[in-house]
Amino acid sequence: MKRTLMSLIGAAVALAAVTGVATVAAPAPGGAAQTAAPGGSRLPVQRSALLCPPPTSSAVGETTYTAFVPPGAGAAGKKGTAQLVPAGSVKESGGKDGKGKGGSAGDGQQAVAPGDTKPVAPLTEAGKPVTASTDSGGAPALVGAADGAFAPGWTVQQTTSVAAGAGRGLLGLSCVAPDTTFWFPGVSTDKDRQDYVHLTNPDSTPAVVDLELHGKDGALRAAAGENISVPPHATVPVLLSTLTGAPVTDATLNVIAREGRVGAAVQAVDAKLGGDWLPAAADPAPSAVLPGIPADATSVRLVALAPGDADADLKVQLATPTGLIAPAGVETLHVKSGMTTAMDLKDITKGEAASLVLTPTDSGSKAPVVAALRVTRGTGDKQETAFIPATRPVGERATAADNRDKGSTLTLVAPEKGKDAKVKVTASAGSGGGTPVSKTYTVKGGATLAVEPPRPQGLKGSYALTVEPEPGGGPVYAARMLAQPQGGIPAFTIQTLPDDRGSVTVPTARQDLSLLTD
Repeated sequence: MKRTLMSLIGAAVALAAVTGVATVAAPAPGGAAQTAAPGGSRLPVQRSALLCPPPTSSAVGETTYTAFVPPGAGAAGKKGTAQLVPAGSVKESGGKDGKGKGGSAGDGQQAVAPGDTKPVAPLTEAGKPVTASTDSGGAPALVGAADGAFAPGWTVQQTTSVAAGAGRGLLGLSCVAPDTTFWFPGVSTDKDRQDYVHLTNPDSTPAVVDLELHGKDGALRAAAGENISVPPHATVPVLLSTLTGAPVTDATLNVIAREGRVGAAVQAVDAKLGGDWLPAAADPAPSAVLPGIPADATSVRLVALAPGDADADLKVQLATPTGLIAPAGVETLHVKSGMTTAMDLKDITKGEAASLVLTPTDSGSKAPVVAALRVTRGTGDKQETAFIPATRPVGERATAADNRDKGSTLTLVAPEKGKDAKVKVTASAGSGGGTPVSKTYTVKGGATLAVEPPRPQGLKGSYALTVEPEPGGGPVYAARMLAQPQGGIPAFTIQTLPDDRGSVTVPTARQDLSLLTD
């Protein structure tokens, strides 16, 4: 009798997250076959990708890139790399800059390779930020990847100070991971606004993108927003006002990559109120949390869209330092399907830092929404704006990479009443030196806690903040405000801190011997 040993090997499982990809190792040579068993374990991702759009076209802008990965995030003893390199651009074949055209590179446009491919802010060790700076008004987009020990939690912050002119103020953005769909509630094609969406392709094959705008009456049709080709390793900017026939004050942009994937971010420049980056909102969901409204906000505007087939009726609540309240006069919001709805919340915080919590008025409703806030500080001609999109909870860990000796405010909110949370916040070593410091905060369920975060001892340079909720508490959402006043203007920027998706659940492997006889 002949016995034959059959090794049953399953197909590789691609475990994708916004910030990385985990790879499942094949069985060792000569070993028994491995098959997935119920349960699993959390393992660090093995590769991450990030994209930074062109920072500014201003001749008086200065940009700092800060890269960081938390210590101990990757597999023990494993080496890694993490760096960004300049991307190409797209111009019309006649030589004129192609900004705002929105056409394909094969339709009157050509891809232009970057003039410099020197790596930007490459990491050499975990736990210590690395910075790079430029004062060029033509600085390119950056495309980058991290692998090995530097992949889990790799974060890059892009911070630009513009001294004068349109968009003056502080513009900040956490460089984005490539994806196929992005939602941007809060864009505008108003005469005082110039909103550009920057599309960056990290891959070696072209991406094809559609841009859809939704106003207060529904979808705004524009052929110029269809079939936009983004060449490999290049970026394409599109001026949103070229997609509409008439100005639209409050709109929602949906970026859809029909082929390939891109990184997308919107730069919103206001002629009177400065400018900032509008990051993508969290994926559509029945509820939304928007953390980090400053205590001194003089104006707050909510923009929301119900992208599904059903209208959404939302309960509007403010998570204050003492708990959840229903703001007088704005207790609910009705959002029609496919239509963008805006609500002026004025100076809703009344001198106390807070967060906005949106939940269905009917607990059984599943109608999804996307939402964002435009926040203004200052008065008269000394006003500045920033944006807060709805975000994902921190989960296991989140990071704000660029913090200075002064000007950072960390906001933590536990939106579920009765579900307190303890959160460990670690200030890393400085980019030029310093000793890390950690502090644990308790956040009351239903409340917002805004604090001046810890700073490393002997700080030199900038530092990173890592936020880690302790197990057993309620969900936590976070945001970091960086304020750097400019000649009487309260220049600031706000970045939400969603989970960095530095780990994924890998199915537990077990031995499986299948014996066949003949």
